[in-house]
Amino acid sequence: MKKLVVLFITFFICMHFNNLVYSATVNETDSKLCDALGLALIISLSEPIDVAIAKIYQGDKEAPEGLTWAPYTTKILKIKQTNGIGGAYKVTLQVSPYYGAHNFYGEDEIVVSAEGKLISFKHLKTYPKVKY
Repeated sequence: MKKLVVLFITFFICMHFNNLVYSATVNETDSKLCDALGLALIISLSEPIDVAIAKIYQGDKEAPEGLTWAPYTTKILKIKQTNGIGGAYKVTLQVSPYYGAHNFYGEDEIVVSAEGKLISFKHLKTYPKVKY
């Protein structure tokens, strides 16, 4: 009986530590960032976001003058680790450019590296202009 108990305990311990050893690497965030950290990340990426907004709307003759964006209306859609643990990160953002007193003109998806380089951008929607 004593041998059976020792064998059972040994089996239980091996099974418990087995899960820790073979944990999978997570390459995308699976939890929400706190608001302050998310806002700080967005603000740190403002330069490539500005470049993307300028490129997206440069050919739009209807785009209002003074089109800009605000960090607090920008959403972080995804943060993806590209090169394993400790590697580079790609941040996918949803940006809503506005004019005047926060009249939204469009919605765009912008992908930037955590180092501040513009990777890609895509225009999603254009909203009708508000007439004063």
